[in-house]
Amino acid sequence: MKVVIADDSRVMRQIVLRTLRQAGFAHHEYVEAADGAEALERIAEHGPELVLSDWNMPNKTGIELLRALRAQGNTVPFGFVTSEGSPEMRDVAAQAGALFVIAKPFTPEAFEDALGAVLS
Repeated sequence: MKVVIADDSRVMRQIVLRTLRQAGFAHHEYVEAADGAEALERIAEHGPELVLSDWNMPNKTGIELLRALRAQGNTVPFGFVTSEGSPEMRDVAAQAGALFVIAKPFTPEAFEDALGAVLS
């Protein structure tokens, strides 16, 4: 299973990858993107089964990425891994079609809970 991880911080992408592995999801193929525009390209190129995205990124934010995907008819499961976690932001994410929001700092257990049904 392919997963696209979009975050403008290379270090944060590596932390997300490490946490995914700690949560038991090491056997998946991961594709990284440095911003929302690059993520849109990677999604078109790789056809992932899941997208994990930061909210605040240059060139295209996470919510803009999600909205662009849905406008194209792409229904890939999508979740946010972000420092934002307000109820309002969670509502906006859900209304746009996100399955979950994992707030930073996060734990392997948070990934297990959010991704277990999607990546199992």
